[in-house]
Amino acid sequence: MRVHPTDLPEVLLLEPTIYEDERGSFCETFNARVFTEKTDVDVAFVQDNASISTANVLRGLHYQTVQAQGKLVRVAWGRIYDVAVDIRRSSPCFGHWTALELDAKSNRQLWVPAGFAHGFLVLGGEDACVCYKTTDYYAPQYERSLRWNDPALAIPWPITGLPRLSPKDADGMTLDEAEVYP
Repeated sequence: MRVHPTDLPEVLLLEPTIYEDERGSFCETFNARVFTEKTDVDVAFVQDNASISTANVLRGLHYQTVQAQGKLVRVAWGRIYDVAVDIRRSSPCFGHWTALELDAKSNRQLWVPAGFAHGFLVLGGEDACVCYKTTDYYAPQYERSLRWNDPALAIPWPITGLPRLSPKDADGMTLDEAEVYP
């Protein structure tokens, strides 16, 4: 596995070693020992989730005010534009974001630590299955959403027209209004 930095120092792109032959391919999607050795991040994952979404669906930007979750995100099928936003007021990167494309073929993964909002847009006109491990349990009473099109963030989502949103995401707050981390 190779680890690549992103525009935000703590958000990491993980690229697995893929073994291919005439039969197909194999890669290890997670190994706790290798993850810790390569990232210097020692966390315990407690929950695995899978989100299946149709084309042009935008989910996020989500976070929990209590039981903050670190997420290790990958795509089982399809393609997404994946975004992480630093929402730790004490961070020198507060309000900054990073984004990249994840797809099933490359098996690349994104490590998004606790203290960041996370969201994604399904690309390519097809469904996508996004799988992610979390470092804490889902707690809907603490879940919040940042507005996907907050002018202060100015995230250039690669979509023509409006994305398909849940009511919760359509009512997301701007960074200025949102409950963020200290």
